Amino acid sequence: MGSTRIIFHVDMNSFYASVEQAYNPELKGKPVAIAGNAKERRGIIVTSSYEARAKGIYTTMNVGEAKRKCPELIILPPDFPKYREASKAMFSLLKQYTEFVEPVSIDEGYIDITELSKERHPIEIAKEIQLRILNELDLPCSIGIAPNKFLAKTASDMKKPMGITVLRKREIADKLWPLPVIEMHGVGESTAKKLASLKIHTIGDLAKANEGLLKEELGKNGVRLRLRANGIDSREVDPESVFDTKSVGNSTTLPFDETDLSKLEETFQHLAERVAERLDVKKLCGTTISIQIRDANWHNHTKSKTLQNPVYLKNDIYEEAIKLFRRAWDGTPIRLLGVTISNVQDVKNMALQLSFDNFEKYAKDEPIFELINTIEKKFGKGLIQRGIEIDKKTYASKTSFSKDFLEDLKE
Repeated sequence: MGSTRIIFHVDMNSFYASVEQAYNPELKGKPVAIAGNAKERRGIIVTSSYEARAKGIYTTMNVGEAKRKCPELIILPPDFPKYREASKAMFSLLKQYTEFVEPVSIDEGYIDITELSKERHPIEIAKEIQLRILNELDLPCSIGIAPNKFLAKTASDMKKPMGITVLRKREIADKLWPLPVIEMHGVGESTAKKLASLKIHTIGDLAKANEGLLKEELGKNGVRLRLRANGIDSREVDPESVFDTKSVGNSTTLPFDETDLSKLEETFQHLAERVAERLDVKKLCGTTISIQIRDANWHNHTKSKTLQNPVYLKNDIYEEAIKLFRRAWDGTPIRLLGVTISNVQDVKNMALQLSFDNFEKYAKDEPIFELINTIEKKFGKGLIQRGIEIDKKTYASKTSFSKDFLEDLKE
């Protein structure tokens, strides 16, 4: 591929809620939320439809508060098998355009259409992908178009739902630099606080900051962030990157300093669900679990445990995480929690040292793996693949793609 690429970031809009609305059309146009424990008022909102967001519902809000704010809110429990099927269908559709598809999570991924764009205009391709996902899967998405992954990811956030946004390098100074640095992808609260101590408050400040100072204070990540703030990102769209993953994790900042154990447990359930779904997208499991605790005074604590058997299911991740938490927590108010699974491996290579108890648990949760392994031993690898295959449709187009678009992105 040439030096200038055309990359899409495809981001599904309000994914869980949209999937529920696709399965049940009666939910369309109504405020819908997915909660970790939908029947309990202390349950936490995982995500919500745009109709719900318009009424002030947001992720991490507890169910009781959400119902008070929006009495007509329809709250559903998460249905991860349903969401995984929709995710697989979406990525199957993207792979009909190019082999260069890189899943990032259950509801977003990158696609490099540089070669395809020699025959068709990128915006035409983006419109077609967006409409096919809507018409065939009944799901909305936004697409960012840019010469690299960072700018494509940034662009996809600029217009939701159902947006298509082109972000050119020459537009960075006007569109990105005035924004607070916390709004930049890759900058969390801790990093933003550190940057603020260096008098770096906007993305523009970061772009112009002294590289040596950033490296001294933030290490390699500081140098990387400065490059991104200047629109520089050399990462390729790598379909194999899921196999290079060393750890999978998720963290969340709580809306206020929390001491209620039941609410902290709900947060861990939400984190375990997110980590489990990310492991599932990459077909990974891991033997080491770590938790991160940040208290109200911004002190970070981590605890970890290496397990005899790999984990990848949400219930197992939650059980191990909450054990670590209960041993580590001294009652101090908590601002942030995180869960990470490391020492990961392909889930199909997992060798369980089964006792009678965990045999029943794993046999109940994932019986299909044994069947797949048996068939593959007899007939060969790759005979069976999980997921949904969508019938390919031919979309012919006589629209030629001008080289001007490449030059336009580059500058």
